[in-house]
Amino acid sequence: MTLSLVAADPATGEVGVAITSSSPAVAARCAHVRAGVGAVASQNVTDPRLGPELLDRLATGETPEQAITAIVAAHPADTIVWRQLTCVTPAGATAIYSGSQALGVVGEHQGRAIVSAGNLLAAADVPAIAVAAFEVATGPLAARLLAGLSAGIAAGGEAGPVHSAGLLVAREVAWPVTDLRIDWADDDPVGLLVALWQRWEPELEGYLTRALRPGAAPSFGVPGDE
Repeated sequence: MTLSLVAADPATGEVGVAITSSSPAVAARCAHVRAGVGAVASQNVTDPRLGPELLDRLATGETPEQAITAIVAAHPADTIVWRQLTCVTPAGATAIYSGSQALGVVGEHQGRAIVSAGNLLAAADVPAIAVAAFEVATGPLAARLLAGLSAGIAAGGEAGPVHSAGLLVAREVAWPVTDLRIDWADDDPVGLLVALWQRWEPELEGYLTRALRPGAAPSFGVPGDE
């Protein structure tokens, strides 16, 4: 199973993915972000190549719908029908594809600058519930993505237990400003991811400053860091 939310904040240009699965290390294989270009999830019997291919097409100016249509047409029919693909641009345009062989109960929903999809779900409306929670949440994009993911889990999530979760957010620099992962947990990886975000959020801007303006970077209070 994979349940994902892929969203943008058109006011800030941020794009991000929150994702969870019964499989290990889901974010490493399924979540892709690129500042100024978009965010993508490639899931269900995952082909990790599809995410970068989608981002490359978005980077040329294709819309999400055009990019997904082109990817589906370019791959063999007997493989692409197993995939779910979602993407969003920084301006908030979205698109989704769920192949006919996506596993179990499949759900998908598009909202305002957000799209959610899942497979092997407890119920088909889980993505719609996740999107609704995202849309009423407040705070930075990462926090709203986690609110949506948590709501999806509370609504039933997968038909079985989930074990991994991840959060990626990109904005003006070439690397994700947030890249947090619970690669395996026996219980509540989404809850652990929320706690990890709460630990990371106060230091995010400081680490960005360290990369761009090291002379102005704050001390983090570790031995030898004065």
